[in-house]
Amino acid sequence: MARSLSLAAYMALARRGSRQEEAFDASRPEGELIWAHAPSLEKAAALMQLFTLLEAQRPGVHLLLTTPPGLPRPDHVKGNMHWQVIPDDSVPDLTRFFDHWRPDLGLWASGHLRPAAIEMAARRDMPLFLLDAEADALEDARFRWLPDMSRSVLRRFVRIVAVDQAAAQRLGRIGISRSAIQVAGQMQEGSAALPCDETTRSDLAKCFGNRPVWLAAMVQMDELGMVSQAHKAAQRLSHRQLLIVVPDDEADGPVMADRLRGWGWRVAVWSEGDDPVEDTQVLLADTHGEMGLWYRLAPVTYMGSSLVAGFGGRDPYEPAALGSAILYGPNVGRYLTAYSRFVKAGAARIVKDADSLASALSTLSAADQVAAMAHAGWEVSSTGAEVTDEVIEMIQDTLDLGGLG
Repeated sequence: MARSLSLAAYMALARRGSRQEEAFDASRPEGELIWAHAPSLEKAAALMQLFTLLEAQRPGVHLLLTTPPGLPRPDHVKGNMHWQVIPDDSVPDLTRFFDHWRPDLGLWASGHLRPAAIEMAARRDMPLFLLDAEADALEDARFRWLPDMSRSVLRRFVRIVAVDQAAAQRLGRIGISRSAIQVAGQMQEGSAALPCDETTRSDLAKCFGNRPVWLAAMVQMDELGMVSQAHKAAQRLSHRQLLIVVPDDEADGPVMADRLRGWGWRVAVWSEGDDPVEDTQVLLADTHGEMGLWYRLAPVTYMGSSLVAGFGGRDPYEPAALGSAILYGPNVGRYLTAYSRFVKAGAARIVKDADSLASALSTLSAADQVAAMAHAGWEVSSTGAEVTDEVIEMIQDTLDLGGLG
């Protein structure tokens, strides 16, 4: 490979970079470790989705997920996943990073490339894959003064998965060999379908019978009053309607129970072993790890932490993957791209207060409306599954061959 003067100049500057002395949060796990970098929470969710499917086929594998500075910690980082902010693009910081983690393989989502990170990984004979390559993300104004920078960095990837022909053509104009490019589309974004205990689900479904049910998920204390008002309005049209409330923090359960009872609701508290009966109006599901159960039981879900500012919303792929229509508030900055995608598909509706939430619930009392939204949500959440499967196969083949060395 011809030596790139632009990349050499960049690396010379990177050797003068900062030296971060912060300790790592965890030691390098035993076994295979995949390093994956995501420029956004949506791409992080897609990479974690990919890893969840991969680990089912490859037990013992671990994920090191990095994101840019300023991005919050992604949701659903499990025990065999490690997350940290990617180091500055400087040789000293990246040397410490790679010496500590020693990844076996690297995945880079979208674009927004960091030349020193990619170059130093390649120098360690780490196989690198560029996923979800988008034309816009490949246009980097930072490198216009270094004419062959993009080409030199992109050639460090052994495989590039482009989202469409426009991205593939852009890569070709940069000078990337067509044999290194695969046009496949975007990976599946969002979380894998959350599990639940089928016996419990079946028992509760029988208990609910034909009662209309809606779910308020990941609710903040300051949202509870609006949720209660909307439920009261909805009950005027359907007096048997049942509300399931899941606090964002299960420790808020006792206070929420007191408030709901103070507002006159007949409440069953799941953590106390209460089963909902015919006259139960609110089921407070204040336990951890059972969201798969509640999404399956509720045809309509209001995704909380979104009617009040400061929390950024919660992952809409969770209810969509399990067939629940989505309502949400205006404060969803953490997942704005995802919610926009669901709205465009007709799978989600925005609400702004208790009145608009009640109005949306009234509209969704019609079974055909709920079914149409739920189907649209499922289609969005399942888009890209074939691409994800293809990437997993590439990863498996590469690891089985011991990389490229």
